[in-house]
Parts: sequence; structure tokens; C-alpha cells
Amino acid sequence: MENKKAYVITGPTSGIGYATALELAKYGTVILVGRNPEKLDQLQKVIKDKGQNAVPVVCDISDMKSVKSAAQQIIALQLPITGLLNNAGIMPAKPAKSAQGWDMTFATNHLGAFALTEALAPHLTDGANVVFITSAIEDPERKPAKIMGMKGGRYLSAETSARGEWKAGGSKMPGIDAYATSKQCILAAAMVFAREDTRLHYNAVEPGITRGTSLGGESTNAFIRFLFGHLMAIIPPFSTYSSTPKRSARMITKILTDESGKTGVYFDEKGLQMLGSTQVRDPEFQDRVVAETRALLLTVK
Repeated sequence: MENKKAYVITGPTSGIGYATALELAKYGTVILVGRNPEKLDQLQKVIKDKGQNAVPVVCDISDMKSVKSAAQQIIALQLPITGLLNNAGIMPAKPAKSAQGWDMTFATNHLGAFALTEALAPHLTDGANVVFITSAIEDPERKPAKIMGMKGGRYLSAETSARGEWKAGGSKMPGIDAYATSKQCILAAAMVFAREDTRLHYNAVEPGITRGTSLGGESTNAFIRFLFGHLMAIIPPFSTYSSTPKRSARMITKILTDESGKTGVYFDEKGLQMLGSTQVRDPEFQDRVVAETRALLLTVK
């Protein structure tokens, strides 16, 4: 019997995204949203060779006009979308600018995921699951982050974040403040969406320190890639939080296909409920992030 469900996944061509796309294809048509057409076509072929369905949609998630265009293409497919996975994420070592002139990390990890979710939400089926891949790096009290000298999310406002400016006194490691702040913002947004929209279910996942993930590939600092992709996954106490793309994929797919109606939950790498930072749990902070993000996105003409 043909499965009538469809799932949207961003960043499906490597790491956790790739493994999750293959896992999700067992449950329905997978709409593959990524910036590299060749890699999307390759993945579509892998899925089709298994007798499953996939549709590629080319999109640069850091470019809000590209996100809008991709959303329109996805809606035009008229598929019954029961899940949206906002997985695309980067951690570049050097600051870069998006098409709108915004900080590339903030644009990719927060603004693009936010804009795509708002564009697609009205077109998802009742009870659909929306999942955001976040990161416990946003929490300055989290043990691994503390040991590494990371200072958590450094949010001042959506506008300053878009300019690549973070609260003073942050991490000395390049790219970490931008990454932590972007992930804190999308986690805050997930919690607001869960409160605002009771028709759908919005949850977030911290996939753990995952071996074999590149967080943006070549643009990522080689040391950070080695640190997060390999070293931290095997050294205590970091190894407590370790996972693999396949293990993460199974856990994420379970949440995306879950029909129990859970919403506003932050899951850890084992699929158990966890807490975010004190700041991200504050509803006032959550509401401010969302209001400021919406105002910033309205400036895109």
C-alpha cells in the first residue's frame, strides 16, 4: 500500500540530515530541501532505488527569498505534509554574510528555519509534527560547554544578531557565539510556536555530540570539525552526550512520526525530555525573540 504521508527535511545531503532522510523515506515521500542540486539528485536516486519516494527542492536556507520560493514550490506539490524537520545548520569559523547581508550563521540556523516554518505551517496536515534541531551549546551551564569555555547564547536583539554582533564576554572560540545564539533563538521560537499554534506539534531536539557530522562542511573551522565530529564523541565527560547520525536519525524520525500529540518538548540525544538554559525557558525572552524575528523578516522585500 502506498504511503500517503510526506515529510520536509532541510539539510538532507550530509550527516544527521542524510541519515534521517533515508529513515523518513520508509514512512512516506521525503521532500529534500538543500542548496546543492547534484547532491539532492544523488540522494533522490538512493531513495528511489529502495523503492521509496523523494522530491528535491533547491533552496539556500540562509536567503529569505530562496526560502519563500522553496515554500511556494513545496506547497504547489499538494502533498499531505505530516512532518517538517528544520535540520540545516552551519558553524563557520569566519563570519560571512547571507544574500540579505545578514550574519550567515544566524540567517541559516534561525532566520531560515523560522521563515520556512511560518510559510509552511498553514499548509501542513492537522496534528503534523514540526521539529527543530537545536544545540545545548546555547546553555552556559551545560557541562561540556562550560569545560570548553563556551558562554552560551549571547542574544542582544534580532537586529544585532543579524549584524553578527553578540553580547560581550563570549567564547574565545571562533563562530561559537553566533552558533549558540542562533540555536538558542530557534529553540525559543519552537516553544512560542507550540504555545501559539495548537493545531500542529512543535518540538526541538538536541542530537548530541555526533560523530561524522560536518556542520557546514568545508566552511567549518577544521579544528572545530575534528573536535565536535570525532574527539568529543569519545572523550569523557563529552562521550556521555555522544551519538551517531544513524542513531540520531532513528530518534528524530520517531519524534517526527509520533502521533501522541507531544508539543513544546525539548528532547535530548536519547529522546528524553531535557531543559534548555534558564534564559531560553523564560516565556518573556521567547516572545521577544519571536516578535523581533518577525519584525526583521518583514524588512525583506
